Amino acid sequence: MPGSTTAVVAGAMEGVEPQSLKKLSLKSLKRALDVFSPGHIDHAPPDPESQRIRISYKMNAEYGAVKNIPTPPAQDHGNPASQDQGAQVPTSSNAVAVPGLPPAGDLQKEGSETAIVVAPPLLPKAPTDGVSSRSATATGSIVAQPGASERYQSSAAVIERLPSKWPRPIWRPPWRNYRVLSGHLGWVRSVAFDPSNEWFCTGSADRTIKIWDLASGTLKLTLTGHIEQIRGLAVSSRHPYMFSAGDDKQVKCWDLEQNKVVRSYHGHLSGVYCLSLHPTLDILFTGGRDSVCRVWDVRTKTQIFALSGHENTVCSVFTQAVDPQVVTGSHDTTIKFWDLVAGKTMSTLTHHKKSVRAIAKHPNEHSFASASADNIKKFKLPKGEFLHNMLSQQKTIINTMAINEDGVMVTGGDNGSLWFWDWNSGHNFQQAQTIVQPGSLDSEAGIYALSYDVTGSRLISCEADKTIKLWKEDERATPETHPLNFKPPKEFRRY
Repeated sequence: MPGSTTAVVAGAMEGVEPQSLKKLSLKSLKRALDVFSPGHIDHAPPDPESQRIRISYKMNAEYGAVKNIPTPPAQDHGNPASQDQGAQVPTSSNAVAVPGLPPAGDLQKEGSETAIVVAPPLLPKAPTDGVSSRSATATGSIVAQPGASERYQSSAAVIERLPSKWPRPIWRPPWRNYRVLSGHLGWVRSVAFDPSNEWFCTGSADRTIKIWDLASGTLKLTLTGHIEQIRGLAVSSRHPYMFSAGDDKQVKCWDLEQNKVVRSYHGHLSGVYCLSLHPTLDILFTGGRDSVCRVWDVRTKTQIFALSGHENTVCSVFTQAVDPQVVTGSHDTTIKFWDLVAGKTMSTLTHHKKSVRAIAKHPNEHSFASASADNIKKFKLPKGEFLHNMLSQQKTIINTMAINEDGVMVTGGDNGSLWFWDWNSGHNFQQAQTIVQPGSLDSEAGIYALSYDVTGSRLISCEADKTIKLWKEDERATPETHPLNFKPPKEFRRY
């Protein structure tokens, strides 16, 4: 019995047609139309005069801006009769003349159809016979004001397209990798050039500093002394000194004539991530994980200032001879300008949304760029006015950047991308990808340090595959082989 009952119920359900959501919606719609149909309500027929005014007003408001408005005929100043005719406002009808509406005589009825002729808006004329616009309004007509139809420009197609004011970049040849140097046993984290442009030094996670000949690429010297990876290097242009900083909280001064450490600067509470030398004073700046940028006297090893104010790691710093003499970028997404005399913050830039891992100053201009994972931004010195963003997004963590005197900026990312930018326009003219050396993982493609040589014609990249790559411009490239593909940014018009 239970089995037979189940079969009967199943058969009954099979006979019922399932109703879809679409059918139910149509049923509901039909029921609503039946209830609220306009046929059930007796509407009075519309007034033909008001309908005429409404239609003509809508037509003029929509299409008044694109009509070919004829120029008014030139008035004959010698004929007073023509001046009187031009100054009079037609007031034959009691209807109110709305700006841009056709007069009553322009409507011609032909049978059952009505032909609507849209007349151009009335242009005001200077009254010459003593009849002012106020008296004309009092007679029952309204004089059209100039530009009344311009308020109703509803279509963006008729707006004049303005040419972009964005500077167009000049053509630049692409850069190519022409040499790879191997010798380090760990990630290469820092690089610095000799002011004479004969050699450069690199610091690595293998706790060594290596000095290389720039012309031949041969290894000249290896210095040991740090017990952790070396994150910052700087070579003095005033003394035969080289400075290094690392994760072992140590900042060392190397005498390049004796190839040994002559001073150590103690004070950091954690790893030191960045290092910079003042161009005209014997002062050293270091920043690290203790969120403090420390100012050292090179000679006496004393700490002059502890520039505190950041809330996270200070990972980038640069100095210049004029104010602001110190600029720091931090993981707390801010950039701070420091007053070196008072040892206090001058201003704070909060334009970035993510960690500012790299900042670089232009060699000739009073401006600098900062790089973060969200964007690359340009600022003007000395007040830090925001100029613009770069026109593309690298979409990776940018560890380092460098700018040469020709206006070529390069940024290196965690994914091995090396992007070249035109400084003036912000145009990204080349996107290179570093090649991981045999024996390394594909994930070891990060670029940790970039630096141009003194002339700006050679670029060195320090990478996670334990190699150092040298780059230069491709002499064989021409504007025909590598065309400039530049599109200026869209500038929205504000109303």
